[in-house]
Amino acid sequence: MRYSFFEGLLRLAQFQLQTFFNQPTEYERAEDIPFPDFASEQDPLSVFITTNQLSRAEIVTLLVALVSHVKVDFFDNIIHSFFDQPTDFLPIGGTRGKQFRGFLPTGETVLFLLAGNDLAQRFQWQTLFSADHFFARKQVLHLEDALEGEPMLSGRVLLSPEYVELFTIGKITPPKFSSTFPAQRIETNLSWDDIVLNDEIRQQIRELQNWVQYHRQLETDWGMGNRLRPGYRVLFYGPPGTGKTLTASLLGKYTGRDVYKIDLSTIVSKFIGETEKNLSNLFAKAENKDWILFFDEADALFGKRTNVKDAHDKYANQEVSYLLQRIETFNGMIILASNFKSNIDDAFLRRFNSIIKFPLPDAHERLQIWTKSFPSVIQFDSTVQLPHFSSRYELTGGGIINVVQFACLTAYAEGSQLVKRQHILEGIRREYEKEGKMFVGFGND
Repeated sequence: MRYSFFEGLLRLAQFQLQTFFNQPTEYERAEDIPFPDFASEQDPLSVFITTNQLSRAEIVTLLVALVSHVKVDFFDNIIHSFFDQPTDFLPIGGTRGKQFRGFLPTGETVLFLLAGNDLAQRFQWQTLFSADHFFARKQVLHLEDALEGEPMLSGRVLLSPEYVELFTIGKITPPKFSSTFPAQRIETNLSWDDIVLNDEIRQQIRELQNWVQYHRQLETDWGMGNRLRPGYRVLFYGPPGTGKTLTASLLGKYTGRDVYKIDLSTIVSKFIGETEKNLSNLFAKAENKDWILFFDEADALFGKRTNVKDAHDKYANQEVSYLLQRIETFNGMIILASNFKSNIDDAFLRRFNSIIKFPLPDAHERLQIWTKSFPSVIQFDSTVQLPHFSSRYELTGGGIINVVQFACLTAYAEGSQLVKRQHILEGIRREYEKEGKMFVGFGND
């Protein structure tokens, strides 16, 4: 992006002001003012304009929203050139910020540049800020709500921070965990070969990959966009440690999508109405980003509705109803993870596109996990028989990883690469103790 991209906007502002003050103009009509040939440029702003086939009016609106982030005195210099001293000029709109004291464009600014005093044209271009316009649907920019009793178009034209970054530095920084975005991006260095899943689950995961990779083509190339519900909703259920979170991470890795794990402890609030507000912020941030939202331990938010006994029950049920509506309109993939399918409200279950059970691994699968988990540098003493451990001790994949880590750490602390039977059995005993299960091993193993 270059400053020259704003020369057309500069000439347009000068033209409308000259016309307003009945001064001679360089161009006969506003439409005659040349704008850059964005199709011949390769910067992110030009590519965005060209790819989305923005009209001239939309380009003007986008540049107005962007210019304050690039050239802070852009509008002030234009206005000052028509007056002897710095001043505000009501017809062109604009406002001042709390920290930034320069001119901040408003909806009035856009309409003045596009229509001048032509009332019919002003009404026509007002649709640039409607909820069904491309700018709003894709969350590119929006018109700030005006204060009560003030003109609707007196709100600032706000470019989404993601697009400010994209157009200025060429990339979008992943959002950080905060009160307004209670989610963390999860990644993994593992591959599909590192996780043990049965054939049925792998087939179901391939179906999820197909949707992530090809749903847009289905909607556009095959014309099914109006027939299909937006988004895709999935339930992963099964005991802890069976691979639900890792599967979500791998799905994102192999489809090139960011996966965000939602922190439900910061979403769910004891204050009436706060949970709904937190959810609204989250979904608004995630809309049109091609992210995968992963709600772990989803029972807290997506659990069964209760009989109404007091105000809190009433509002809790309202939150569930809001969630139902919101996950149906979200256009990305949502994955809910729960220990038990029965914990999820039936109304949610009916809306899932896919329900995938992650069972406890059987003896054969446990042996695969044991084998994959130990590093190649270690050695086993002669009494270690992994098939024996896999058949005798029922552990989840996560539990086996914990045992392997314990055994390897113990061997390393002893200055050895030899993993002994006692190391593994002690790790198993600890896992059984955590789960409240009776361990029989040392004397009888």
